[in-house]
Amino acid sequence: MNRDVVLHDWVVVAIALAGGLAVGLLLRTVLRWLGEHARRTRWSGDDIIVDALRTLAPWAAAIAGAAVAASSLPLTTRVEQVVNQSLTALLILIATITAARVVAGLVQSQTLSRTGVAGSASIFVNITRIVVLTMGVLVALETMGVSIAPLLTALGVGGLAVALALQDTLANLFAGVHILASKTVQPGDYIRLSSNEEGYVVDVNWRNTTVRNLSNNLVIIPNARLAKTNMTNFARPEQKLSILVQVGVGYDSDLEHVERVTLDVVDSVMADIAGAVPDHEAAVRFHTFADSRINFTVILGVGEFSDQYRIKHEFIKRLHQRYRTEGISIPAPARAVTLQQDGLQLSGSSPLPHQREASPSMWVDNQG
Repeated sequence: MNRDVVLHDWVVVAIALAGGLAVGLLLRTVLRWLGEHARRTRWSGDDIIVDALRTLAPWAAAIAGAAVAASSLPLTTRVEQVVNQSLTALLILIATITAARVVAGLVQSQTLSRTGVAGSASIFVNITRIVVLTMGVLVALETMGVSIAPLLTALGVGGLAVALALQDTLANLFAGVHILASKTVQPGDYIRLSSNEEGYVVDVNWRNTTVRNLSNNLVIIPNARLAKTNMTNFARPEQKLSILVQVGVGYDSDLEHVERVTLDVVDSVMADIAGAVPDHEAAVRFHTFADSRINFTVILGVGEFSDQYRIKHEFIKRLHQRYRTEGISIPAPARAVTLQQDGLQLSGSSPLPHQREASPSMWVDNQG
């Protein structure tokens, strides 16, 4: 210290600190106003950036005021250096936290925009946040004069020991990164495993994948297991899919008429019901001469996996009503029964699934 602190120094310090706080409050007010306008835009990234700056800008203004105040005091070179290093390191840490929030928010926003449903890939968000924070802390330590070379060496040796102790955890971590990076599974996809677990992928984190099934229960699957198992992804390469509905009509039906009526019903369902695909090309395919009827398959288009239940429900109701109106029969399977006893033969038929007890001398002949 070259001289004593006088009243003028304290006045300058007070003005500098007050000015920094005033500028910080002003910036916060301006950023709040910008945030209201940012929420009106379609891109969510500007909301994330403005929200993060609302934290960084006031702190930066306050630190700048503190730096001006410190420079106005008659401090020794050593004390001035420590103060400047501390304020710089504090600013770096605040900027690092802000940058981590911005980058993690943008990553999550990008993930949500690609899935199309509520979901997240927290493994990428967490890895991004950890990388940015680690780099910021190392820069702050270097700014304060702390050598980070021994620290990196210690982390390397310790990391090897941790890797050996956490093999299963690391296997799940890298499996999760591989799953998302290869786009095998993305949050929002509907998947079915070979072990019959199925549902919507809610989240992929550093250890496991969370799947919500249609009964609204959560199924937790380790990432390493998910990467190894056989799996059907109903959202790849696109969410739209075709479903098959089996129908049968009597042998006395006019198949051309049956096809026209069925296609009309398909077109009405595709046009009216939410979750259907309006531009879907209706298709009817006859395929089997069965015992009591001619079976065929109706191909319907749905927007995504869970829509099929509503589409099937409405299609079957409308088709049944239309067949009744058009006089098209949907026969139930029938069974012809012939009884032989003491040279007397009796015949009859009954619809399935009713069953009758047969004596040793009774034989059954299934007919259409």
